[in-house]
Amino acid sequence: MKQGIHPENYRLVAFKDMSNDEVFITKSTANTKETIEVDGEEYPLVKLEISRTSHPFYTGKAKLLDTAGRIDKFKNKYAKFKK
Repeated sequence: MKQGIHPENYRLVAFKDMSNDEVFITKSTANTKETIEVDGEEYPLVKLEISRTSHPFYTGKAKLLDTAGRIDKFKNKYAKFKK
């Protein structure tokens, strides 16, 4: 491992998913201006628009959308290269 390239200022930071108000705490070097109190402790706060608790892939609500028949267009376009 190379010396001197890794940050030294890791600290506990609270990440808050703004879509469902879920908060999780992990170590990070992210710069923040806000703080939040969790379980009586104050942590720097990073606000997220989406996280593992609200992302459709992780929540099982993902949908496959074929807008304007893009899959069919692709298949038709490259059908001539089929052997």
